[in-house]
Amino acid sequence: MRLIEVLPDYYDDNETMQEIQGNLSQESDNLEDGLANTLKEIYWTSATGKGLLSRHERIFGIIPDAGKSDRYRREKISAKAAGAATTLVALIRNIAESYTNAAVEIKEDNPKYRATVRFTGTSGIPGNIKDIKESIEEAIPCHIRILYEYIFNTYGAVGTFTHEQLAAFTHYKIRNGHLKTRIMEMGTYQHIELGQLTHDQITKGDLPNGN
Repeated sequence: MRLIEVLPDYYDDNETMQEIQGNLSQESDNLEDGLANTLKEIYWTSATGKGLLSRHERIFGIIPDAGKSDRYRREKISAKAAGAATTLVALIRNIAESYTNAAVEIKEDNPKYRATVRFTGTSGIPGNIKDIKESIEEAIPCHIRILYEYIFNTYGAVGTFTHEQLAAFTHYKIRNGHLKTRIMEMGTYQHIELGQLTHDQITKGDLPNGN
């Protein structure tokens, strides 16, 4: 903010006042920036490695690792916070979903002291699966064993695509990626709407409304 602009016009040609107000304006801007930065560092979701992020980590019993990105460190704190005062199933689900931003199913097997994490909202193995496993293992009792299940695209799932369409994807993406199949497309239509289409339109042609 230029403080000189709030003073009477007759100061416009006063070099001394211009210099004084210029210095005060700079200090005012610095204070405003400092306040905004302080407010940002108060919350671990926006704190930085150069600020209070390590303090937030220590509060949750996490050893700060400056070699990791700020985003990774924030996610780890969020996962730790999500596990406070929750059941085992909710704890594991909250941690896994905080890393993947996708749906996760948890199946308990109490007699065998184990639980299975099934990633239902994403295909393939999450890229940060190592971090997910570490966070879960840190949060749960040591006698609980965690198993992981992943969903991959099968031949049947990609059978609705032509070879030409699949040529645009790598083998990894076909197996692990979210490919929009005809079944997924038709799921957006009601039965009465599908009844108005021909067999060729449903299996091969373009569905109405650009789907």
